[in-house]
Amino acid sequence: MSRHVAIVTDSTAYLPRAAIERHRITVVPLTVVLGDQALEEGTEISARSLAQALQKHRPVTTSRPSPETFAETYRTVAADGATSIISLHLTSEFSGTYDAAVLAAKDAPVPVRVVDTGMVAMALGFCALAAAETTEAGGDLDEAVAAAEKRAAGTSAYFYVDTLDYLRRGGRIGAAQALLGSALAVKPILQLADGRIELREKVRTASKAIARLEEIAAERAGEGQVDIAVHHLAAAERADALAQRLRDRVPGLNELHVSEVGAVIGAHTGPGLLGAVVSPR
Repeated sequence: MSRHVAIVTDSTAYLPRAAIERHRITVVPLTVVLGDQALEEGTEISARSLAQALQKHRPVTTSRPSPETFAETYRTVAADGATSIISLHLTSEFSGTYDAAVLAAKDAPVPVRVVDTGMVAMALGFCALAAAETTEAGGDLDEAVAAAEKRAAGTSAYFYVDTLDYLRRGGRIGAAQALLGSALAVKPILQLADGRIELREKVRTASKAIARLEEIAAERAGEGQVDIAVHHLAAAERADALAQRLRDRVPGLNELHVSEVGAVIGAHTGPGLLGAVVSPR
């Protein structure tokens, strides 16, 4: 049997469906609990339904996949011909998903390398794509892990939210705790650093914050070859406009993805989220 390294990730990568199919990436869904309903992200609840629930102040929580879910996934992937698996997941600062995958990997029928990328959304997605491209070029498991970790180390994620209330409620603000209290009146630009959400800048208005988000993303992209993702929740016009401006400003742009985040991330950011992920090649 020829060597086949399978790629597994979770639903917070928000990979385009075409990329998932082209690279045969297996996606394990996280769960969104809406009222008394437990729903799988990406299949049983849409981002738009989530936004509407949040706007109506309905209780929303999230939970990781169980170790057994990962165990079943690894068994299925191995049965389909994989001789090893790289399992790439969102930052362990946000979720126990990585821990659940590690538990399942211990009894998997083939070697499994579980990677805490420290990333989320397409910052995680780009890591999965890097691993997939490496294996498709003949790379082995170690080389796929190295490619994913290198991509994670070089990737930056910035985002603007209309309000910090959702992040505060979910305990995801981390180092941005200093924004609480009187500073809640400002419009923050946040960034993902060391797997945690941290304050990048405070801006006085939404329009200025979005303009500054564009500046930061373009500066980070520089002149080299780079992939960019623009994310949003219930802010499609903002996202399309930002994507077009970045397309015009970034000379080395390779791929640009625009997508609405799923329910797990949306539950902690709220409607109005606008994000930019910059991933040099």
